[in-house]
Amino acid sequence: MERKTPLFGEHERSGGKIVPFGGYLLPVQYSTGVIAEHMAVRTKAGLFDVSHMAELMMEGPDAAANIQRLCTTDISSMTDGQVKYAMMCNEKGGIVDDLVICRMRPDKYMLVVNAGNHAKDAAWVESHLTGDLMYSDISESMAQIALQGPNADIILKKLCDGKYIPVKYYHFVENGVMDIGSRKIGVLISQTGYTGEHGYELYCRPEDAVDLWRALLAAGAGEGLIPCGLGARDTLRLEASMPLYGHEMNDDISPLEAGLPCRLDGKDFIGRQAIIDRGRPAIKRVGLKITGRGIAREHCLVYNSAGEEIGWVSSGTHCPYLGYAAAMAYVPSAGYEPGTEVAVDVRGRKVEAVIVPLPFYRIIR
Repeated sequence: MERKTPLFGEHERSGGKIVPFGGYLLPVQYSTGVIAEHMAVRTKAGLFDVSHMAELMMEGPDAAANIQRLCTTDISSMTDGQVKYAMMCNEKGGIVDDLVICRMRPDKYMLVVNAGNHAKDAAWVESHLTGDLMYSDISESMAQIALQGPNADIILKKLCDGKYIPVKYYHFVENGVMDIGSRKIGVLISQTGYTGEHGYELYCRPEDAVDLWRALLAAGAGEGLIPCGLGARDTLRLEASMPLYGHEMNDDISPLEAGLPCRLDGKDFIGRQAIIDRGRPAIKRVGLKITGRGIAREHCLVYNSAGEEIGWVSSGTHCPYLGYAAAMAYVPSAGYEPGTEVAVDVRGRKVEAVIVPLPFYRIIR
């Protein structure tokens, strides 16, 4: 049975269309629609319930060493309040999941993993821990709200002092304080997100989530802020070429094939030798701009100009802000550079496309 986040009642009251996702019941969209929600994030601001995400805490003298062994990213130079993006790999070099690592102190870290892989990731982490550390799954004690868009700063500053707002991308303030009208609450404020846009992810106690959600919407009423659902979150992440587990990543695809962070020199991690043994990646993740009439979707096959099957689409959609259909796909590593014309089989019809650099959309930070 799917679970409900602390904000489920708010979604129902706001007319959210509820669907099951990652073991939870979440809004796929509101009455405004996916395109309007997408455009609000790109031009003004959008608010997302991401309380389904899972948080794992590691604390103790051997916390950092365990994360180094579990993850592909080198955390040795991380500072307090910094966030890093990483992969966890299995012994054959495939991706268990992607995650973000938040360093509270040299001996205390929070890992944020995907809701759909919560149980799998927690079990994987726990089964590989060694040494002197305390590990806990703190997901039940956390709610998470994402405030995304160019007006995010204006909205956030109405509710908290600027000293609690991280000034750098992929940094956070652990002990932030937000004034939500009737009271003040503690919030971890992180300048991160899954939209490719400027914004923040706010972590609070579940019992504070409804009041925080309402306070943010009230503060953003004059700044174009609207609640957004899973549909816009997916089109935004694809437009920004952000990978999604089960699409661009799985237990067989390696970080090198996916073009994702993977430090092979200077550190060891689970799956490192298997990735090295694979040699130069035979496939790579690329961007496709659809130049013909149609929208490429997951599993659509990709063909070269000679009509030969060369790969497959991992995710595809129409990109509302860019105004064209795009997709991410896997093709051979050699011979398929930006500018190469290909075709995608869309329901039995070959639709023209061209390989383009990733990301499709990038903001200037």
